[in-house]
Amino acid sequence: MAINRYLVPADKLRWTCDEKIFTFECTKDLTPLGEFIGQDRATRAIEFGLAMERAGYNIYVAGLAGTGKTSMVKTYIEKVSREKENLRDHFRLQDWCYFHNFADPDRPQIVPLPAGRGKIFRDRVLQLKDDLKDGLSQAFSSEQYELQKKQIVEEAQAEQKQLFEGLDQEARQQGFVMQMTSTGAHLVPLHEGKPIPTADYASLSEEERNQIEERRSALSKRVDETFEKARDTERRTMERVSEQDRQLGEFTISRLLGEVAEEYKDEPLWGFLEQLKTYTRDHLDIFKQTEGQAQSPQYITTSAGPRDPYIPFHVNVFVDNGDTKGPPVVEESNPIYSNLFGKIERRFFMGGYLSDHTMLKPGALHIANGGYLLLAARDVLTSPGVWEALKRALRKKEVRLEDPLELMGFIAPQGMRPQPTPLEVKVVLVGDGNLYQTLSTYDEDFWELFRVKADFDFVIERTPQNLHAYAAFICGTCEKEGLRHYTPSGVAKVAEYGARLVADQDKLSSRFAQIQELVTEGDYWAARDGAERVEARHVRRAIDEKLYRHNLLEHRIREMIRQGTIMIEVDGEQAGQVNGLSVYTLGDTTFGRPSRVTAQTFMGRRGVINIERESHLSGRIHDKGVMILSGYLGWKYAQDKPLSLSASVCFEQSYEGIEGDSASSTELYAILSSLAELPLRQDLAVTGSVNQKGEIQAIGGVNEKIEGFYAVCKVKGLTGRQGVMIPHQNVRHLMLKEEVVEAVAAGKFHIYAIKTVDDGMEVLTGGRAGQRGRKGEFPASSINGRVDRRLRELARSLTRFGPEATAWGQPEGQPEDQPDP
Repeated sequence: MAINRYLVPADKLRWTCDEKIFTFECTKDLTPLGEFIGQDRATRAIEFGLAMERAGYNIYVAGLAGTGKTSMVKTYIEKVSREKENLRDHFRLQDWCYFHNFADPDRPQIVPLPAGRGKIFRDRVLQLKDDLKDGLSQAFSSEQYELQKKQIVEEAQAEQKQLFEGLDQEARQQGFVMQMTSTGAHLVPLHEGKPIPTADYASLSEEERNQIEERRSALSKRVDETFEKARDTERRTMERVSEQDRQLGEFTISRLLGEVAEEYKDEPLWGFLEQLKTYTRDHLDIFKQTEGQAQSPQYITTSAGPRDPYIPFHVNVFVDNGDTKGPPVVEESNPIYSNLFGKIERRFFMGGYLSDHTMLKPGALHIANGGYLLLAARDVLTSPGVWEALKRALRKKEVRLEDPLELMGFIAPQGMRPQPTPLEVKVVLVGDGNLYQTLSTYDEDFWELFRVKADFDFVIERTPQNLHAYAAFICGTCEKEGLRHYTPSGVAKVAEYGARLVADQDKLSSRFAQIQELVTEGDYWAARDGAERVEARHVRRAIDEKLYRHNLLEHRIREMIRQGTIMIEVDGEQAGQVNGLSVYTLGDTTFGRPSRVTAQTFMGRRGVINIERESHLSGRIHDKGVMILSGYLGWKYAQDKPLSLSASVCFEQSYEGIEGDSASSTELYAILSSLAELPLRQDLAVTGSVNQKGEIQAIGGVNEKIEGFYAVCKVKGLTGRQGVMIPHQNVRHLMLKEEVVEAVAAGKFHIYAIKTVDDGMEVLTGGRAGQRGRKGEFPASSINGRVDRRLRELARSLTRFGPEATAWGQPEGQPEDQPDP
């Protein structure tokens, strides 16, 4: 029976881009691509997410790498920024400053200021500090101040002198002289105006000594009263000096600080300036230092340890938006905790670590406040503590500066607790679709915080507009990277490569990173060729060279097949044996290779036995495909008799896991061939899954599978009969190498497209499949007739052996191995 009706013509094996649709001489004549193509769904989602200013409408951008996700988001954010009027008011752009907390220095205060005012106020306060130091230093070293202070001191000294002179005179009148020692004042008795020596005092009579002691005792009280008055005078003097200092300091501080306070009297900063005024007045001593005195570092002691006394005058401009135009757009490429949420720096001092509000550093969330933050979802999830902290910040609308050591259970050197920063930001997470599904399934907070999904497709329609967009993209790449421009033939070859990437004659790839890679490599080979423009041959060379760099393993396997180490027949016929096709994906390369599939049928009741499954070398999808075979055999042949069959199916020389159902039709052909005792063509390879009604279903990797078998046939010798049998649905997915297409056109290789198992058996055997007649029987000489007859014989034979008949020696009724649930 002729099988030519299943042949796929050469012009259906590959879409060829007609370079005549491009009217330019080279891409230099074009305008670089200024917009994204084929991503309408993602575009609308991004526009909605950016425009929706409600809580929880953050955006998750899903799609494969290289589809331009991040670039599109940035482009649309810039577009939104340009369209906004009065951006600063709309987005409430502000500078954020940390101030010293006078009540609790370990709890710095965050204060918002209009954008650009932070640095101005910081510099103003620093200038104020210098003015206060100079002004107070000059005031306290002025001649007038010294004269007034000297006058107060001299008055006190005169008063004290008068007190002590009166005391001395009174003591002499009572026969004593007052002597000052290191232990205090002592009253020494006099005789004839001279102090009585100790020996003479001892020689006095007891009565005389008692009289002297009585007078001394009475006079001692007068001495104590005089010294108390002297101390009171000293205290009053210190108070007068302090009051003088306070008045002078108040006058100087009010004069200098009042000018600044007047500028900010209607702002929250006025309260800070008032506290600063009080602090300066209470710490005048640190401002009295004159230029001639040593400028050694000074520290004041607090409950938290020593601190720089001038720290309150330092304003930490935590986030400066003075030069920001529109809402800030921040892309954090390394979202570790400190980079995203900021950090508290410390300095080593006298065996410990100190920190203050000037050592607080912002993170990406602080910088993006009022705008947009772009993050890679996978990096966020793999950085310790970041994901939970990000959700907490978005939920509470505030960012806390916390030490990651404390989050991990460690004790931080100093417990700084800065006031949290109010947060208003749109977060855009960029990741893949699988990660999105995982988060939406297992993280209950995800849906509440990321309600907008922008899903990027990796394929676009092959329309004339998109083909010209490809040319414009190539133009932009050449302009940006300084590459040679492409001719229409070069652009056409790049477009064909885009269709090959998605394995669809009616689609193009939107993974422009891969297209850009090819454009760059095409320029290299054009340079090697000395060409001024990149043509089709240079693009073809780039594709071939890239394949050659990555196909070492494919070459080794093909060499083992040629040598016979891996047994693959590409000629002749064999019953129960057929060439299956599989695809190997190794990260940087994908290729197809043939595998020998064999089947043995015999008496029994175990049905189809998958040797790969029994040896735990197959996946669940593959196991499902094998189980479907029993359903097909029962539906096709067991309507009038029991299906009494044991059949073992095996991928020969397979020593690793097998997954997928694309070989289920291959296994079925081998079983049917074994039952019908009909040889199958070994010059054909087969791929395609099958359902229980015998319909062949589409599979993936069709181009790699065909090319893999063609390469094997080529190294073993093309006969003109070899080919590959594929599902008819996969014809539109064919984007074969030009070499394979040329071989088909020359009649050296063939592609068959089939719809049913019967079609496949006819191609593989050359016979007729046969259909049931009116009596429900297949024609005796047909393929199905031979299979049906053999199954009937097996059923009868099994009946003769009785209930003890076994499959692989197992008595009937004994539990058999059941497939895994």
